[in-house]
Amino acid sequence: MHYSFQGMTKQGDQALLQALGARIRRTREALGQTVTGLAERAGVSRRYVTEAEAGRANLTVLKLAAMAGALRMSLAELCDLPAASPRTERIALVGLRGAGKSTVGRLLARELETPFVELDERVERLAGLSLTAIFDIQGVETYRRLEREALEDVLAEGQRQVIATGGSIVTSPETFARLRESCRTVWLRAAPEAHLARVLSQGDHRPVEGHPRALDELREILARRESLYAQADEHLQTDESAPAAVVQALLERLGA
Repeated sequence: MHYSFQGMTKQGDQALLQALGARIRRTREALGQTVTGLAERAGVSRRYVTEAEAGRANLTVLKLAAMAGALRMSLAELCDLPAASPRTERIALVGLRGAGKSTVGRLLARELETPFVELDERVERLAGLSLTAIFDIQGVETYRRLEREALEDVLAEGQRQVIATGGSIVTSPETFARLRESCRTVWLRAAPEAHLARVLSQGDHRPVEGHPRALDELREILARRESLYAQADEHLQTDESAPAAVVQALLERLGA
């Protein structure tokens, strides 16, 4: 499904511009280009690129085609966007454990005055067991099934929510696809060292107990999942940022 350009409402126009902006930014970042570099290659101003990525620019076809070429894409590829849907009323945070999903999620929900949901807490509620017990006693497949059920339960509760997901949800194709079609997804990115440090600072030393290669293993997990996390609508680096600053940056991205 793709955007229809006929009969677009003002709200639909904004959603389209924001989706185009997110596509431009993700592609630029994936190519390692700076805003200035893209502007120079496309022959447009730096401000134009910034406004386009923020979903505020009224993009002309010629300028859009120039930016597509600078991003090594055809105009058709750049404009091949998912259909607009109520998913933009739901925000789902993805990323490795220690990315700040719970902390940022609670603050974001407070700012947006929406419910905050920890998906793994819903999984535990369904199972009547802790996550550790689910994995130890019932195994990964049971966890995956419960995760899918929990997500559907959460989605049925309303259109406006902030959801913090488990770090491995991206490795379950069906569940991750459902999340992406029903929510505006945000990848909270951080270096492996930051992830591990945050978990340890919370008093949880399980990742390192009996695991002398804990950091290397975390790097390997991130490397395997990076392309999956990258499918999120928004990417935010959180290494050096306080949770409140991350929330403000995210609010700007969301146009809230």
